[in-house]
Amino acid sequence: MNVLNDSLRRMRPLVCVAFFAVAGCASHPGPIVDTKGVDMAVYKQDLQECELYASEVSVTEGTARGAVVGAAVGGLLGAITGDAAQGAGYGGVSGGARSGLDNKREQERVVKKCMRGRGYKVLN
Repeated sequence: MNVLNDSLRRMRPLVCVAFFAVAGCASHPGPIVDTKGVDMAVYKQDLQECELYASEVSVTEGTARGAVVGAAVGGLLGAITGDAAQGAGYGGVSGGARSGLDNKREQERVVKKCMRGRGYKVLN
């Protein structure tokens, strides 16, 4: 139990970095659209519909899957180097953070592609 507590204590900085990386990505403002000549009521409706499509990309499920895979790979590497628990912890945190970021980016791509498909000039 003491070994696990020591591993968790050493992982705390990595967990904080991963948390802030995912939180920072979640605060992205979305697509930047040239709204010159655009009916803003229609734009808002289109954006809501595109965001609804993007919500089908599950950030939570992807993060969980990434954490599981990362923990497994990290545990194997940790077993080779002598500390499977620490390796699994680092792998789980980094795998989950990476998958969460990837899925969040995919949501952003879906919104931008949807808006372009509806005729908007997406600038980013």
